[in-house]
Amino acid sequence: MHNELTRKDIELMKKELDERRIVLRPKLLEAVKEARAFGDLSENYEYKAAKQEKNRNESRIRYLENMIRTARIVGEGGQNGGVGLYDKVTVYLPEDDAEETYQIVTTMRQDALHGLISRESPVGRALLGAREGDTIHIQAGGGPGYDMVIRRIEKGQDSGEIPLSSF
Repeated sequence: MHNELTRKDIELMKKELDERRIVLRPKLLEAVKEARAFGDLSENYEYKAAKQEKNRNESRIRYLENMIRTARIVGEGGQNGGVGLYDKVTVYLPEDDAEETYQIVTTMRQDALHGLISRESPVGRALLGAREGDTIHIQAGGGPGYDMVIRRIEKGQDSGEIPLSSF
């Protein structure tokens, strides 16, 4: 499976990788070494905490390396004026009589609590390519699904301000 990412995603991931390898890894290794010197490892909380942090860093490094290795570069723009990557879309939910605004982003930038939805999510997939005035049907899971009406599309681009999501 390929991860659909932008060139900016790759650039940000490489920057984070460099930081984690060159700066953070040596500090964490030193912290483990110092904590080990405190003595009895079975009751040494500092040692356990330092090892845990070191392992978390190594896990993130492997994750980022895998994401970059399996990446497929995608463009940002929508086709023929439809919704594209980094566009902000205001939709009307007839069932709830409410409006919501989403920004379509890559998997590495998603944060649903802040309206940043992945292009690979059910809503993201349904919105991509749609136009103002279109009614789209969202099917998630085995339920009946729901409809959305696209009210407004604000064209966007990847400025690099949206941070990479942690895992």
